[in-house]
Amino acid sequence: MVDVLCPGYEIRVGSSLDRALLVKVMQRTYKELHPHQSVSHLTGTVDQYLSRDTPLRWVYAQENSLVKPELPFSGAGAARSSVGCLWLGDAVDQIEGDRHAYIFLLYVAPDYRRQGIGSALMRRAEKWAQDRGDRKISLQVFSDNQPALEMYNQLGYQTQSFWMTKRLG
Repeated sequence: MVDVLCPGYEIRVGSSLDRALLVKVMQRTYKELHPHQSVSHLTGTVDQYLSRDTPLRWVYAQENSLVKPELPFSGAGAARSSVGCLWLGDAVDQIEGDRHAYIFLLYVAPDYRRQGIGSALMRRAEKWAQDRGDRKISLQVFSDNQPALEMYNQLGYQTQSFWMTKRLG
């Protein structure tokens, strides 16, 4: 059975066997916004948090849809390449102390953006959280990622805090 995400795209369950691919996708997301930064630390993030309790989903163009010729990433033994990814887990609210759903990663390859894939992935994340009984879902987004900020705002997400940093030395 094919699980349709939105017209032309399907979503499939990932697993811990997708560690290397997940690292590759995370590195790509960071390099898009911060091309000169090292991303070697992301392997440790995936190693620490990817488990059977942190759902991973991959988005594929459906076989019968018009697919752009260059697909972004594929895993070992994959018959086709993924055009997007959603990785979910848990966080703790810093004000209320409650566990809630957290979006570790939402990524859609540049050639596939603005087609409803990101919004459809967000609806999937929210449904997963509601099905678990969570009262809240959160995510972190870079302040200079204007397209993502606009999408999250349109979906009703609000800023709860600012993560502020200062370079020393």
